[in-house]
Amino acid sequence: MNQIQEEIAKALVQLSEKSLISEAILAKKIRENIKLQGKQKAGLVFTDIEAAVYHIEENNNLHFALHLNSANDILIKQAEFTAGLEGDARKRRLASEKSMVVLTNGDVKKALESKNGDGKKGGGKNGPKPHTKRTDKKKLNINKNYDDFE
Repeated sequence: MNQIQEEIAKALVQLSEKSLISEAILAKKIRENIKLQGKQKAGLVFTDIEAAVYHIEENNNLHFALHLNSANDILIKQAEFTAGLEGDARKRRLASEKSMVVLTNGDVKKALESKNGDGKKGGGKNGPKPHTKRTDKKKLNINKNYDDFE
């Protein structure tokens, strides 16, 4: 399991007292846990959620069933046995993810690095570079041109 799947599993275990967990609530809990500032509207990749659910079933003996609502949002319900999405619902969700903003493994790695203080803030050896404008503004001196014609 990669880091995003581990964070999903950790958040699901924390939210396990709820009988119904939406994808948005799960993503919000993950952002809180890793202290990620951006991507407030980001969803989660279906395959990552599915891997985390099966991992939880093996290790924590919690069972979750995945459902898809009409807006292609994943709903996670506690159930007697673990179940993923079937055929058409799975295809619809995977197709809709192509146009979604999702939390990725890279986002989690960056957030965890900056949380631990290991991450660098760009700019090479001496810290970040100061902001420089691309082009300098050139001022037109009207009197200079006028003096030439006298």
